Amino acid sequence: MLIRTKEEAPVVEWGNGLSHRLLLQADRMGFSFCHTVVRAGTKSRLEYRRHLEACYCITGQGWISLPDGSATHELRPGVLYALDRHDAHFLIAAPDADLELISVFNPALQGGERHNLDQDEFSHY
Repeated sequence: MLIRTKEEAPVVEWGNGLSHRLLLQADRMGFSFCHTVVRAGTKSRLEYRRHLEACYCITGQGWISLPDGSATHELRPGVLYALDRHDAHFLIAAPDADLELISVFNPALQGGERHNLDQDEFSHY
């Protein structure tokens, strides 16, 4: 049995916020479990080419949108989104407060992954 607090988890600056990485590949669960903080007022261009991701909003407000603008969905507490096709997307946090998500990755993250948001393409890992 694994017991770990958020304070004990490794914290990674992923690009536009923090990721408290509570479960990682070394834990041998087959998935990662993270408490993700997205800084207020940020827009992140993201894509997971090697991982599937599901996120559950626990606090704050934001939006997830497709690059072509064909769909935008509001994120608020109680809303889950799942990137089941390695979807490129924009993750946008409202300007007034951080957006906090519980993120699950399959396969599991190794732990040090972070985004490069300074490029013109979608950041991926």
